[in-house]
Amino acid sequence: MNANTHFRMPARRFTATAAATVLAAGPMVLAGAGSAHATADHGRASAVVLRTGLDVSLLNKTVNVPLAVSLNEVRAPQSAERTALTARLDGVDGGQPFSVLRADVASAKATVSASGAEASTNLTHARIHVPGLPLLSLIEVGQVTSKATCEAGRKPVASATLLGGVTVLGKKVTLTVGGPTEVKVPGVGEVRIDFSRTRTTSRTAAASALELKVSVNPLKLNVADVEGALTLGSVTCESPAAAPVSAPASVSAPDIKPQGAPAESGLAETGGASTTPFVVGGAVVLLAAGGAAVALGRRRHG
Repeated sequence: MNANTHFRMPARRFTATAAATVLAAGPMVLAGAGSAHATADHGRASAVVLRTGLDVSLLNKTVNVPLAVSLNEVRAPQSAERTALTARLDGVDGGQPFSVLRADVASAKATVSASGAEASTNLTHARIHVPGLPLLSLIEVGQVTSKATCEAGRKPVASATLLGGVTVLGKKVTLTVGGPTEVKVPGVGEVRIDFSRTRTTSRTAAASALELKVSVNPLKLNVADVEGALTLGSVTCESPAAAPVSAPASVSAPDIKPQGAPAESGLAETGGASTTPFVVGGAVVLLAAGGAAVALGRRRHG
């Protein structure tokens, strides 16, 4: 008896411990689910008015100074508006600051929400300079805008627009979508421009209003060559991640039909089921058989 009692006690303690563990695990699972819901992906968006990636070579050709600057670069949710950008480079014009961009309007905006993400830029009456060309603008534009929209459940869209004239190294040019425009100025350099470059996928969109590849040799302010790339009005976005939807499981009662019964889907106009005649017939047979058995028993006793 004692042996049996001693054997059963650990089993009871194990059962109680397991039940306590399950109860404690319940709130932990719920907290984890709430945490995942709170950090749901609302998409991404970014925008920048101007980004440069230039290599500046000094006259002695032994020193290359990088010019990597950006104006109003934002990531959602954020916006910025600043109309001037200056920089300093050692060895260029004695280290004096020079103007990279001046504009009447230079704004960037990026937003995200559960319904989607969006980024946009606006640049109006802008002049861009590179080292060694203090008086001659690399490019002048009337207005360029770019926009990328990624709405949940919809195909992303990207676009860029250009209004007003464009002047490159002092020459007026006409830009076209889908092909580069090349500008060559003897004794100054070359600029290749791509207008309104866009790309989209099932969840992302990106646009650049203007992309410039620059190769100039100003030979002024101790600058021999300037080569590299500039981008105006660059925007990107990514749609929110689709949340998985799980429908509650439903259990339906099995549809049992008597053998030989026709497969009918509805009820008769009187409201009775289509199997009613078979049920009544079976009851009559059973009643007749029961009556015969009673009569036979009486005859035997009689």
